[in-house]
Amino acid sequence: MLRKFFLLTLALSFSGIISLSSATAATTAEVVSSLSDQTGVAVTIYNQNLALIKDRRRLHLQSGIVNLAFRGVSAKMRPETALFSAKGLSVIEQNFEFDLLTPKSLLQKYIGRQVEVIRRHPTTGVETREKAEVLSTNNGVVLKFADRIESGVPGRLAFSSLPGNLRDKPTLTMLLESQKEGEKDIELSYLSRGLGWQADYVAELNAADSALNLSGWVTLTNTSGTTYKNARLQLVAGDLHLAPAKPQSSDNVRRERALKTMAAAAPNMAQEEMFEYHLYTLARPTTIADKQNKQVALLQATAIPCKKEFLLRGRSYYYRQAYGEIDKKLKVGVYVEIENRKKNHLGMPLPKGVVRVYKEDSKGALQFIGEDRIDHTPENETIRLKLGDAFDLTGAKKQTDFKKLSGDGRYNYIYEAAFELKLKNAKAEVVTIKVTEPIPGDWEILSESHKHKKESSSVASWRIKVPAKGETVLTYKARIKF
Repeated sequence: MLRKFFLLTLALSFSGIISLSSATAATTAEVVSSLSDQTGVAVTIYNQNLALIKDRRRLHLQSGIVNLAFRGVSAKMRPETALFSAKGLSVIEQNFEFDLLTPKSLLQKYIGRQVEVIRRHPTTGVETREKAEVLSTNNGVVLKFADRIESGVPGRLAFSSLPGNLRDKPTLTMLLESQKEGEKDIELSYLSRGLGWQADYVAELNAADSALNLSGWVTLTNTSGTTYKNARLQLVAGDLHLAPAKPQSSDNVRRERALKTMAAAAPNMAQEEMFEYHLYTLARPTTIADKQNKQVALLQATAIPCKKEFLLRGRSYYYRQAYGEIDKKLKVGVYVEIENRKKNHLGMPLPKGVVRVYKEDSKGALQFIGEDRIDHTPENETIRLKLGDAFDLTGAKKQTDFKKLSGDGRYNYIYEAAFELKLKNAKAEVVTIKVTEPIPGDWEILSESHKHKKESSSVASWRIKVPAKGETVLTYKARIKF
């Protein structure tokens, strides 16, 4: 009995606290903070459509309970990540209000309430006003007049007041307790969707295909619903682990749109290690406008040594059974390889992105010759770009022999397979083509016309010189065990 009395007393006390704070909030005038109060903003953008916003503002607040409307926040903020910090202030409760004021949302809030319908006579221009109740706004408006029900809007609609939970901009409202009156420096930090970045690179290859100049750009995309003016910008390169999100209903999924805008070149970004990622910091403040793609310079490097390679990749399927002609016109890929080292005028962690390569033609005009995507590349690693397939180099392959030596249903198969690869070169100079063959199982080369290299447990490779305007034939025989 005593326990029941204690629980009842506790419940009544808690109810009283809630009623008191709610009543206080209702009677306290709202203090509105806009971007004009902002003293600084810092934006850290990650690779996964995620950003950390640090919004600093200076406000004059009264002592006691303060109802603060913090306007100008991201429309795609994650309110559960919001962190408010200020001396002498404590947060009692907060609400993220993203139900924005539109004609449709205003009508929806007036369902069951009366509006005033204003009509203008087409000839006299005299206006008449008539009260009507909003019954529905699904697929159109349904209005109930004193003597009838009409669908559609027969004129202009006038509303008596604006619902308190409709805002023209996304707003974080907070109920604060202020220890004393005065100027307060506050900071709101939160995570937000709608901000992303990617690296893009432009390379210019020299005439001898032996070196290139490389420019790196960072493309920022802002669809968060607000502008970050004169922001301190930092970018994090790396793959963060994020907790799996709960499935969202279709009503909560928002479409993202991006309008492309170019910006002037910026100084190179300084980079540093941060935990197991790399942090890039722009040397100057920059404005990231809403619905904007913005580019800032990441790096500039010249005379980077590179190596061009012609590569013909084989397949593993024709080592398991008999085939005749495999392909009469195999394509030879063209690759460019560079070492990400300081001695090569590079040597910095490179964020993942697309590298687009250009080269001057005989008249000095730049021509696009291909592009490839790179992953996050640490210092001292190799960057390998496939630019396309060589026009003047081809290969023709056929299986010249195939034998099944053993096999008992599922295991202990032994095959011998022989091949001929004819490489043709229509260029006016000698070229070297690297041939790689992914050979399955336990294998050995029994005979060959050119010496192979065992690159791994499953790959054999040959480097074949092909004369100008000529051809070279590679033959080999392999034994494969499964």
